[in-house]
Amino acid sequence: MGEAAIRTIVEAIHSSPTQAVVYLSGGASLALGWLMSVPGASNTLLEAVVPYSRVSMVQLLGRVPSQHCSQAMAKEMALLAYNRALKLSKPGYPVLGVGFTGSLATSRPKRGDHRFFLSMRASNRIWESSVTLTKNLRSREEEDKVSSCALIQAMAKACQVSGTLDSGLTESEVPYESETQFTEEQELEQLINGHLTCKIYPFSGEAHGSDEDRKIILPGSFNPLHEGHLKLLEVALRVCGGGYPCFEISAINADKPPLSVAQIKDRVKQFEAVGKTIIVSNQPYFYKKAELFPGSSFVIGADTAARLVDLKYYEGSYKRMLEILGDCKQTGCTFLVGGRNVDGVFKVLEDLDIPEEIIDMFISIPADKFRMDISSTEIRKNQGGVS
Repeated sequence: MGEAAIRTIVEAIHSSPTQAVVYLSGGASLALGWLMSVPGASNTLLEAVVPYSRVSMVQLLGRVPSQHCSQAMAKEMALLAYNRALKLSKPGYPVLGVGFTGSLATSRPKRGDHRFFLSMRASNRIWESSVTLTKNLRSREEEDKVSSCALIQAMAKACQVSGTLDSGLTESEVPYESETQFTEEQELEQLINGHLTCKIYPFSGEAHGSDEDRKIILPGSFNPLHEGHLKLLEVALRVCGGGYPCFEISAINADKPPLSVAQIKDRVKQFEAVGKTIIVSNQPYFYKKAELFPGSSFVIGADTAARLVDLKYYEGSYKRMLEILGDCKQTGCTFLVGGRNVDGVFKVLEDLDIPEEIIDMFISIPADKFRMDISSTEIRKNQGGVS
């Protein structure tokens, strides 16, 4: 477990495109120091949380755990970390959720085993590992180093980095390891069921804009995708001065049944055909989209902007409307508004009554730069389809 070997493999992790959120409890504390002390840590580490107390763990999980140190707990932590990484990562980068929970040597004798559990969640697979350590063989510091080496080695594997660390385990301390891969259909089922918050298809392969952390998102049902959608996002990108352009479909609809896996795949194929990035989320409401994609700019039509400030969607409460949209504002999100037909009349942002408290969230796309008079509904009708 030489320092040079550790540094070499951490450097390789930082050189990979993978970005990670790490949740640790009960050990592997040295791993955080190694990850953060080697230059390039910001390339990899989005966030690290150590929920050590019982209350902290309850807040992380949103429930009282039946057992703190188990493979199931590490797996749950890894999934939470993965969803958090999706929210914090740079657009188009692969992400990893790391969950670790351990029961190592303490200042008093421990009746149970000394052991730790690891879980690594990527988009299409999960790696799991557990080790039972020999009691009274090592100090707490030595057990922490063993578990830290195991975590770094697992991260390297998940980041597709070559290199091996000698973890210092004895012949009798054999890790139990498993890997489960998910098909695209299984990932989408997990999204529909609420286990995953979104799935990103980075079909564009485009270089990041001048403000690479910001997503420029055009949400819609895209049934079908048409030239107006493509042109609107292109114009919006110029209006806001750069960012990472992408489209977004919600698998969950506020008023209709969820999209089926087959329906989602069919709509995604449209974006693959034109080489544009598409995000599939499970959030139908804009205030939830804002939480999921903080700091993003959402491209919407004037008809959608009118609905955003329509009190009937807030139980008639002006105060409630300001609270919800104020929360969106707190995430750093803005709305780029293009002209659309509203009740048969073409309107732009300036025609709408936007409250003064939130007007700075809305940016107008001038009609001379873009106007879209055709809709997906009209296209389906012209093609003899149903709405």
